[in-house]
Amino acid sequence: MPPSTDHLTPADYAAIARELDALREEITADLGERDADYIHRVIRWQRGLEIGGRALLMASALPPAWLAGTATLAVAKILENMEIGHNVMHGQWDWMRDPKIHSTTWEWDNVSPAEQWKHSHNVVHHTFTNVLGKDDDVGYGILRVAPEQPWSWGNVPQPIYNLLLAMFFEYGVALHDLELDKIREGTHDEEATKAKLRAIGRKIRRQWGKDYLAFPLLSGPQFVSTLAANFTANVVRNVWAHTIIFCGHFPGDVEVFEEDYPLDKETRGEWYVRQLTGSANITGGPLFHLMTGNLSHQVEHHLFPDIPSNRYAEIAPRVRDLCARYGLPYHTGSLSKQVASTWKKIFRYALPGGAPKPKPAPKPPAREPVAA
Repeated sequence: MPPSTDHLTPADYAAIARELDALREEITADLGERDADYIHRVIRWQRGLEIGGRALLMASALPPAWLAGTATLAVAKILENMEIGHNVMHGQWDWMRDPKIHSTTWEWDNVSPAEQWKHSHNVVHHTFTNVLGKDDDVGYGILRVAPEQPWSWGNVPQPIYNLLLAMFFEYGVALHDLELDKIREGTHDEEATKAKLRAIGRKIRRQWGKDYLAFPLLSGPQFVSTLAANFTANVVRNVWAHTIIFCGHFPGDVEVFEEDYPLDKETRGEWYVRQLTGSANITGGPLFHLMTGNLSHQVEHHLFPDIPSNRYAEIAPRVRDLCARYGLPYHTGSLSKQVASTWKKIFRYALPGGAPKPKPAPKPPAREPVAA
């Protein structure tokens, strides 16, 4: 575990696990009508925004209508990917037993096939969070974002890679489950890779057919302007999703774990602490949290990935209090702070070295002894 946890005892880890397990059980037992009303309401808003945005684009090619339609469509796409798609596919709403809003049936507005995303994200990332060599989300296979990662000359232009990744993030996500490192090493299953590529191709054709052919054709003389608007809305959505996700994983003192981290011996309490130290939040108001898919509460999301996202705001103060009592870091900051910190890392680790100076282990917090 990182130096920030050196003061924790086995009894502390056990107590942290008990407290967070109890919090999870409390929230799960309280789920009900208000939560179901919330997700149904967000889906109605999202569909209304998408219909409104596309109608504006078909109605007029005048700049004000184009801008309004493009912005409205971009907001609809952000809501669908962040607060709806991401969270539904995490199983956060499976308890409702609604086949239309279920992790096994939802297919999102994105070129990444849902099944592949659920494997690379729900299974791999949320199991091996920030463990080098096991969590492919650490740098997405092309970026060096920590000094523990080996440096090569290919890292030098990584600020440019990151800008392109932001603009076309959905394609980076689509390729994520291919395990590109194994393809480069020649250790991948060729048939499985081909099957995944075919699924990605089908999804891309579906998305392009909708955004770049069907809706532009329906707009008649506004074909070109509608096509441009759809492309712009997709890029805006991609940049926003990339920004929020990177700010939840890479800023400041967020920890990474060496490749030899003993996952097979990890206790429940240690798993919780790894999620706490390997994630970061973004401060903001209710509308901001909605537009981030509540991934501005990335710490709480990593602790409880299948609890409905609308509950993270009420969980957050209790998680922060736990961190204070056990002397654990609770990484949080404004969007501007987290963006600047993340990009600083990307520029710094494009160059060799960068190992941080050793920090003294924090003093144990003043608190009552914890019973085993």
